[in-house]
Amino acid sequence: MKLLKYTIHRVLQAIPVLIGISVITFLLANLGPGDPVSLMLQGQEHSEELVRSIEQRYGLDRPLHERYLTYMAGLVQGDLGRSIHYQRPVAGLMLDRLGPTLLLVLSAYAFALVTAIPLGVIAADRRNEPTDHVSRIVALVGVSTPSFWIGIVLILVFAVKLGWLPSSGLVYPWRPPSAYRWIDGHLELYYQSLRHLLLPMIALGTLQMATIMRVERTQMIESLQGEYVRLARAYGVPERTVLRKHAFQPAQLPIITIVGLNLSTAIGGAVLVETVFDINGMGRLFIDAIQSNDYQLVMGITMTLGALFVIGVIITDISYAYIDPRVTYGERN
Repeated sequence: MKLLKYTIHRVLQAIPVLIGISVITFLLANLGPGDPVSLMLQGQEHSEELVRSIEQRYGLDRPLHERYLTYMAGLVQGDLGRSIHYQRPVAGLMLDRLGPTLLLVLSAYAFALVTAIPLGVIAADRRNEPTDHVSRIVALVGVSTPSFWIGIVLILVFAVKLGWLPSSGLVYPWRPPSAYRWIDGHLELYYQSLRHLLLPMIALGTLQMATIMRVERTQMIESLQGEYVRLARAYGVPERTVLRKHAFQPAQLPIITIVGLNLSTAIGGAVLVETVFDINGMGRLFIDAIQSNDYQLVMGITMTLGALFVIGVIITDISYAYIDPRVTYGERN
C-alpha cells in the first residue's frame, strides 16, 4: 500500500510537469516564424478563401489561448489532433514511426549495458592499471563526441571504405520476408535487420555506454572499499565471489538512475541518428513537423515523449525498492 500511495503521488506530481511542457511547446510551435497553411499550399495555386477555410478547419483563425484550451481538451480525451501537413491523425502518424525509433533506442541501450557494465567492473577491479586507463580514455571520448558525428565516421569506415555494413535504411524484423524482394526467409530477414541496425545502434549507444561505464567504475571502486567487502575478504571469500555478490549489487542503484534519466538523451540523439542513417522513425517525423510548422504534430510528439520520460523516471524510482531492500517509500524518520 505504501508503494501504491507513493506511485499515485508521483503520478500526480507529473501532471504539472506535463502541463508545463505543453504550454512551452505550444507557444514555441505557434509563435515561431512561418505559416503552416502557406507551407502546405506551397507550389500550388490557391485563393484567400481556400486559405481561410483551411485555417477554420484547424482552428488557426482563433486566439492562441482558445486554441490551446481546445487542444488540451482533446488531449485529455486521447485525441492528439490532426496533422496540418500530412492531413492525417497525429496518433496514426506516430504509430507508424514508433517501431523504428523503439528498435533503435532499445538496441542502443542493450549495447550500452552489455558493454559498459563489464568494462566498468573490470576497470574498477584493475584500478590504475593499463586496462583502467584505456577504459577511462574510451569513456571520455564517448561522452565528448556527438552521436551524429560517430555515425558519420562509422559510415565512412565500415560502409564506404570497407563495405562491410549498409549505411542507410532499416530492415524491420517484424515485417514478413515477402515485404523485401531481396530477402529469402526469416533467418535472412533477422540477419539483414541486424546488419542494418548495427551502425546506428553503436552511434546512438556510445554516449550511453560511456556514461554508464564511468558511473559503474566509480560505484564499484566505492563498493570494493566498503567494510562488508573487507570483512568478506578477511573470511577468505574468493575474489570473484566478492565482486559478484558483495560489491556488484550495491553499485547498480546509480546505474538504474542513469538508464531512466538518460532516456530523453537517447531519444534526442535518435533524431539526428535517424537523419544520418535515413531511418523513418519518430526523429525524422519530428524534424519534418518542425520544418513544416505543423504545430499539431510537434505537440503530439513532444507530449508523447515527455510522458514516456516521466513514466521512465517513476519506474526508475519504484524499481529501487525491488533492488535494494533498504529503500522504502511512504515512511518518515
